[in-house]
Amino acid sequence: MDLIEGLVAAGVVANGLLLAALAWSVWLPAQRLWPPERRAKTTATVAWILTVVVFGTSIAVAVLDWGALGLAAWIRWMLGLPLIITGNVVVWCGVAELGWEATSGADGRLRTRGLYAWSRNPQYVADMAILIGIALLSASAWVWPIIVFGCATLLVAPFSEEPWLRQRHGHDYDVYTARTRRFL
Repeated sequence: MDLIEGLVAAGVVANGLLLAALAWSVWLPAQRLWPPERRAKTTATVAWILTVVVFGTSIAVAVLDWGALGLAAWIRWMLGLPLIITGNVVVWCGVAELGWEATSGADGRLRTRGLYAWSRNPQYVADMAILIGIALLSASAWVWPIIVFGCATLLVAPFSEEPWLRQRHGHDYDVYTARTRRFL
């Protein structure tokens, strides 16, 4: 196995572990792993490490396999780069609005303003934009398994969080979900 294949495998495995934890949390909410029932530093740390592996391997593979698909330059630079930049701005604004602890799975107050007035999950939407932007900008054939699996993981994540949020915020959360879309 060469370096690129190893990086792809690491990215897919990290995504698989995240997706398995989320699926577990959806199907067994009483024993959920995410968000953690109690603020568990270990759970948040493992989630962040796996997330960094996903993004890190996608960037490394993108660089190592740069241009392999031969996509037109305008697609790469006019679509890929803005998705990466906009996604990062939204993610970090979301972290600023929600707070680092709540972004890492801690209980907090219900946010319904700012980015959260437009989407119940702006950070997940932005993370998907970043991943797709990396794939487009790099025009790498090898990066797509990490990207597709990463986007699938981000699509499942809200389903593990919504029952937890409903439990904590009750009617206020129901009102919020009635007026604000899950993604866009």
